[in-house]
Amino acid sequence: HSLKMDKSLGLIFLWICVGHMAHAALMEKLANFKICADKDCSYVIAMAKALKDYVASDCRYINLRRGQSIYVFSKLKPVEGAGVFWSGSVYGERYVDQMGVIGYFPSNYINETHAFQEKTVEIPTTDMDFFCV
Repeated sequence: HSLKMDKSLGLIFLWICVGHMAHAALMEKLANFKICADKDCSYVIAMAKALKDYVASDCRYINLRRGQSIYVFSKLKPVEGAGVFWSGSVYGERYVDQMGVIGYFPSNYINETHAFQEKTVEIPTTDMDFFCV
């Protein structure tokens, strides 16, 4: 009886995972290189404030609200003619539902207010940097 229940739960879990993966998509790369604080881009480079609202165009991006604080994790090095995008996460009590979600935003929509990492590394971007779930 227990084995049957475990098998059923396993199948339900698999169905949920596959169902979510069906909505995942590899999106176009925004850049071939990025600047980070470390080789894993796990540390915050800078703190910034949003200068104006920005509405995310797809799942690679995050919404910004004017005055919102943002932790910057990486700065994409654009290919010629492309926009300059940074990745980060919003912060603030009013934005609890968005905190921890990392995405891209145009760098000209924000003002860098504090640099945490003066020493940075340039690393190649990967397909996973632009993967949407």
